[in-house]
Amino acid sequence: MLELLEQQQSLTANQWKIFTASILSIMLDFFDFLLIGFTLAFFVRDWHLTYGQSGLILFSSGVAAVPGAIFFGWLGDKIGRRKVFMITILMFSLATGAMALTPDRGWAYLAAMRFIVGFGVVGVASVDMPLLQEFVPASKRGLISGLSIALVPGGGLLAAAFAAFLGAIVGWRGLFALGLVPALLAFLVRVWVPESPRWLLSRGRVEEARRSLAWALQMPVEQIVLPASLPPPQKSSWLELFRYPRSIAAGALVGLSQTGAVGLGLWMVTLLVLVLRISPTEASFLVIWISLVQIVGRGVGSWITDVIGRKTAGALCCALAAAATSLAGYLHAVYIGAVLMFFALLLLQGFFGNGNSAISYPYMAEMWPASLRASGFGLVYGMSNLGKFIGPAGLSVIIGASNYVTPKATLAGIVPGFNYFAAWYVLAVIAYLLIGLETRGRTIEELDASFARPRPVAGPG
Repeated sequence: MLELLEQQQSLTANQWKIFTASILSIMLDFFDFLLIGFTLAFFVRDWHLTYGQSGLILFSSGVAAVPGAIFFGWLGDKIGRRKVFMITILMFSLATGAMALTPDRGWAYLAAMRFIVGFGVVGVASVDMPLLQEFVPASKRGLISGLSIALVPGGGLLAAAFAAFLGAIVGWRGLFALGLVPALLAFLVRVWVPESPRWLLSRGRVEEARRSLAWALQMPVEQIVLPASLPPPQKSSWLELFRYPRSIAAGALVGLSQTGAVGLGLWMVTLLVLVLRISPTEASFLVIWISLVQIVGRGVGSWITDVIGRKTAGALCCALAAAATSLAGYLHAVYIGAVLMFFALLLLQGFFGNGNSAISYPYMAEMWPASLRASGFGLVYGMSNLGKFIGPAGLSVIIGASNYVTPKATLAGIVPGFNYFAAWYVLAVIAYLLIGLETRGRTIEELDASFARPRPVAGPG
């Protein structure tokens, strides 16, 4: 049955529908996730927030991301990818909308709602990548799964555009209310996306898998011939994940490369305001350009991953992102002609850092056997989401959590702060080159065979 999928030379319209649902959901959930970075700049001074309080608002979603990814990855293997997909979209959308009701100076309330947002956002990602990869042939898996997250910066772009054009009109409460928009996507998913045929097969639901595959390939169900014998339904325990320490180590360290990207993404508007001495609206306009470059970077990363392989492409992007990040700290006050190097290097960091993201997330999902794919991806994705905590929190600690957000405090710690972000890219280079497995061009079934462990041979008697 699945050989029909692997023999494809081009995707059908229905497979592109799955891709579209995936790319829209990921973009909109990161719109909700990154929106706080733009709204924070509107009230951080009026509320007299310290770096510690601001950091807590930002990294509370990162704290939730760790258990959220692990829980929803496990749930995706238990009840199916599609159901978890819809549950999590509704969760983070409603929590973002609830932030419009934040009381004045209610930073603790914001932190609590951000915890729920983070819990739901990572839930979407934990099942979305396995779902998409199980619907496309191996020859296109790297490109398609990489492109599916190409518009993640589009979430930041959308948040930047809303803040730039609507922030002065609707205020920060109105911006949060717009976070309810992704809830509508749950209904789109209900219409478009069937359950993964590979997941259905693993649960012995063969006829449902047959219908799902027929829908994806746009061919009559009766033309898909059932095999003469079927493997027994797969049962696995979450603890079996620890039989694959190489997958855990490589996946977690590759994923933690996002520490620098998320830290910069959440602090971006505030840093631009304080370093460049501009308004939040002006900073939001600058972030629009950074977001556009990030989208291009993800497109390039999606392409090169199938050309030169996951390991080489990921290590190259991380090395260049590390260099750009570190130099942005050292050269933050340097102009070359009329060009401020701080902004120029943020553009380069966005390009290469997001090129790596288009490689790392699909790669993290490929390193697991079928029965544990969502659980395994959820585990390493959850571990990597520590970056959403240690990224913004690390900067606030380096600068001094008790300091109020002032230009003086920001400039005093910008060099060690940016070097801290760069160090996580360096760790990812080591993981790609020395620990990771090469998965380019291998079908999911071939990868499953490579993970299979020989059964112990019974002794005499």
